[in-house]
Amino acid sequence: MAKNKTLVKSKTFVKIVSHGIYSGWNPASRDLPKIVRFCDEVPARLDMEFGMIINIRQAKGNCIDWCIEHPNIPGDDGKPLAPFRGTMRITGSDWKFFLGDTIWAPPEDKIGDWRMWVKLDGNVVAEKTFHVVPETWSHPVL
Repeated sequence: MAKNKTLVKSKTFVKIVSHGIYSGWNPASRDLPKIVRFCDEVPARLDMEFGMIINIRQAKGNCIDWCIEHPNIPGDDGKPLAPFRGTMRITGSDWKFFLGDTIWAPPEDKIGDWRMWVKLDGNVVAEKTFHVVPETWSHPVL
């Protein structure tokens, strides 16, 4: 009589570790940026780095899909920019990932809601919306 083998799949864990405004990020470095202020509201200031760091455990070797949806920011052709999208392979069993963007010139057309999300196995596992506001509306200068 043959025995049926049941494969036990480890449970994947996903958590948003931090979200808000960060120190400058160097994509060539392995170091993640440091959180400066936890927030959902971001001033429209040149070079302001914002986003979220997520931690994914027990999913090494899988891929995530990520997306940053902008608030109708015009591109060089005058048409709204398409969302920024990408795919990343999870390289560790306790893996952290920064998903973020920065305000570029002119800052006035970056005002609005920026939605960022991460999918794993086709399901949204982390999502945050940041409200980019005129600098005069935001909290005191950082």
